[in-house]
Amino acid sequence: MTPVSDTALESLHATATGIFTGALKACNIATAFDRRMRFEGNVLHRLLPDGSGPATIDLSAYKRVFVIALGKAAAPMLEILLERMRRRKGLRGICASNQLPSKRNWRVRYFESGHPLPNEDSFAAARAALALLRKARKDTIVFFLISGGGSALLELPLDPHVTLEDTIEFNQLLLASGAPINEVNTLRKHFSAVKGGRLAMAAPEATKVSLLLPDVPLRTLDALSSGPTTPDHSTVADVHELLAKYDLVEKLPASIRSFFERADFPESPGNKTWQRVSFLPHKMPWADAAPLRSMTSANSMSDEDEAFHDSVFEILLSSHDLVESARTLARNAGYHVVVDNGCDDWDYADAARYLLERFNTYRAKHPRFCLISVGEVTVTMNRTPGAGGRNQQFALTCALELAKYPGERLTVLSAGSDGIDGNTQSAGAIADPTTVARARAFGFDPEQSLAEFNACPLFTAIGDSVVTGPTGHNLRDLRLLISESA
Repeated sequence: MTPVSDTALESLHATATGIFTGALKACNIATAFDRRMRFEGNVLHRLLPDGSGPATIDLSAYKRVFVIALGKAAAPMLEILLERMRRRKGLRGICASNQLPSKRNWRVRYFESGHPLPNEDSFAAARAALALLRKARKDTIVFFLISGGGSALLELPLDPHVTLEDTIEFNQLLLASGAPINEVNTLRKHFSAVKGGRLAMAAPEATKVSLLLPDVPLRTLDALSSGPTTPDHSTVADVHELLAKYDLVEKLPASIRSFFERADFPESPGNKTWQRVSFLPHKMPWADAAPLRSMTSANSMSDEDEAFHDSVFEILLSSHDLVESARTLARNAGYHVVVDNGCDDWDYADAARYLLERFNTYRAKHPRFCLISVGEVTVTMNRTPGAGGRNQQFALTCALELAKYPGERLTVLSAGSDGIDGNTQSAGAIADPTTVARARAFGFDPEQSLAEFNACPLFTAIGDSVVTGPTGHNLRDLRLLISESA
């Protein structure tokens, strides 16, 4: 077969990149906010009430308004809320993010926190948030603006004897374990003074409104930023089971191992009193989500239960919006589109094999085909990694397989919607049947780069990194597998 021209592959790369960036652009936070909520004077109208709390909230009934913004999208979410609310009296806030705005509100304290590992500002932001929330009374309404990445960006150990250095080591172990995000965050919830509902517990009397941009499956929405405002359904028994499952006990810093082994190791707030409440933003025939379990039982309420009673939750955007936008763009470009999210939270190599097998089956039937998959893959690291992330690891795995199809117009893009992949400034990478040969021509050994978790230098050298810069989003990862007949 005659090799496909460089121009044809470059065009296919541009198409994949255009679908990815176009889908991100379509997921506009301000538009999503206005679709879900509207302020008329001091009255907040929930345009699509989902069963959690009242359809309208009169802000004039409250003397104080607190705002706690955490996550990679904290700054844009905060800016939009303040613009729409237009209420300044009694307003105070905390913003913890890895990208801070140039324009800041004097009523808000801003912290440049660490991600994917916490830093001093992560601890300082958590202390400041807890201190502010403890001032809340029944005359206070608290808006929690929560997006992905908040697990590292707002952190404080439940045990005050645990240091930042030990906390960083703990998180490094979790990220290298290969555990899916819901299991990682189960451990984080029980470790933290602000996760697993404890942030809400700090203001038990206040009315609480959580506005969410999930980077987790909607079926496990309480894993978003390790669920700072939702009651936790995981248990101490789950923690011990996960520590054993991933062989973490002996690897933990001594202070954290002692904490987890305490006889009085506490359960997270509210884990015995969950009741079904729908949180889906709209009906999705192919959604992987079940209604989030939240709110409290109508039976006897404890003090913990009261902290969650009548809380309001709104999903502004999710990975489903990202997929729908990508699907529309691909269809408009003339592709037959299939969405398959079946490999969410799989090991990256297993996910690559699965999606490539589906891809090859479908593309044999359709001259122009696009397979879309959203979610995150896991990476288990047995050594200190090089420069890379799960998306580049997935793309390089696909590149080794695509090398078996020389002369065909195929491309795979895998990238994070936040614009960051692992410990790099790339969002992800693009692979095609020529990737391996081009990498070898530049002196790289693709198999070695894969084994050393060092894919970024390879993709950067051959010009196939996906670089967007921080997007202000974190709606999970998007994978596009695209083919065209010659």
